[in-house]
Amino acid sequence: MIEHAIAELKKLVPFKETTEAGDIVLVLAEENKQPALLYAVVTGIERDDSRRDEWWHLHLHLLSVPPQAVVWTLRTPQFTGQESFTMGGEGRFIKAVRIDRKQPAPPASEPKSKPHNGGLRFVK
Repeated sequence: MIEHAIAELKKLVPFKETTEAGDIVLVLAEENKQPALLYAVVTGIERDDSRRDEWWHLHLHLLSVPPQAVVWTLRTPQFTGQESFTMGGEGRFIKAVRIDRKQPAPPASEPKSKPHNGGLRFVK
């Protein structure tokens, strides 16, 4: 089930090949056989010196309500989306999203956004 969801995500989302502090990652979590998606910000990556093999403490802030800080201990292929893994018997996939930080300026002829009378208002 999770492998099919991963294949579909790879068609829709521009992913990076690497993951580093400051990246936004997409997390696919299988919960009761149903896929759940959420974003997180990588706040740090530290080597786990307690293990002989190469494992890392991946510090994440899950962008959920409320936001949550978590630390997952993973191998490089796991936190760079090269392979899926399980946590507590449930499938997981994590990979950094490529975001173009340069946004083109709107054309000069385009009017500025006008506030609307809905429940939300634009505040500068």
